[in-house]
Amino acid sequence: MKHLRAALWAVVGIVVVLALVVGGVVLWSTYNKVPLPIEDRCTATAGGHTTTITPEQARNAAIIAGVSIRRGLVPRAASIALATAYQESGIRNLDYGHADSLGLFQQRPSKGWGTEEQIMDPWYSSATFYKAMERIRNWKTKDINNVAQAVQRSAYPEAYRKHVANARALASSLTGETPASFSCVVATPEEADPEAMSSFLKKTLGPGAIDTALDGSTLTVTAGSATAAWAVAHLAIANTASYGLASVQVGPYSWTHSRTGIAEWQGTGPSTAKVVTLVFPAPKR
Repeated sequence: MKHLRAALWAVVGIVVVLALVVGGVVLWSTYNKVPLPIEDRCTATAGGHTTTITPEQARNAAIIAGVSIRRGLVPRAASIALATAYQESGIRNLDYGHADSLGLFQQRPSKGWGTEEQIMDPWYSSATFYKAMERIRNWKTKDINNVAQAVQRSAYPEAYRKHVANARALASSLTGETPASFSCVVATPEEADPEAMSSFLKKTLGPGAIDTALDGSTLTVTAGSATAAWAVAHLAIANTASYGLASVQVGPYSWTHSRTGIAEWQGTGPSTAKVVTLVFPAPKR
C-alpha cells in the first residue's frame, strides 16, 4: 500500500509540474504577444534577432510595413509603427479597447483619428499613424520608444521600448531591407487565390508601384528595385494563410511553403532581381 501511495503521489507531482510548465509557456506567449511553438506562425530574422508572430499578426504587419513603403518612408518608420502596434494591440485589428480606442494602434474617434469604420481599416489607420509620426521633430533619429510615445501619448510612456528589437526585425524583413528573412508555416491555409494576392499587394504598395501578370496559378510581380522585390516576396509570404501561397522565387532564391515547419529560403549569392514569381496550388477539380 505504501508503494502504491508513493507511486500515486509521484504521478500527481509529475502532473502538477507539467501543468506549471504548460501554464508558464502560455503566460510567456501571452505576455510577449507571440504564438506557441506548435501553432501556425511566421518568423522574421534580421540583424541577428528573430521574432515570431501569428499569421494574423503577419498580415497586419505586412500592411503596416507596406504602407510605409507606399509613403516613401525609410524602414525606421515601420520599426516605430510596429513597436507601437505591438504594444497597443499585439498587432491585431481590435474592435475594442480603452474608452473608444480601436484598431491596430488603438486610435480614438473622439480624438480626431477618424470614424470607427476608418480606424478599423488597417490601411487607413497605418497611414494616419505615419502622418502623425512625420510631424514629430527628428523622428528619423529620435529614440523609437519616444517617437511612439509622442504620437500615442500613452499613460505608460516607456511601454514601447520592450518591443523595439522585434519591431526592427519585422520592419527590416517586410520592407525588403533584409533579403530571404521571412517565412511562415500554416497547416491549413485558405484556398489559393492569386487574384486576391495581387489586389492586396497593389492596395498595400500603391498604384503604379508594381506590375503584375497572372498566368493560371502563377502571379509574376515586377517591382522597381531589388529591395522592393524582396518586400513583395515577404509581404506575400505574410499572407500565406489568407491566399494559399505555395512558393516564391526571387532571382536565385526560392521559398516553398511547408505545412509542418518553418521553411528556409534556398539560394546563395547577391540578388539584383526585380521580378518575383508567386506560385499557388492548382485549383481543385
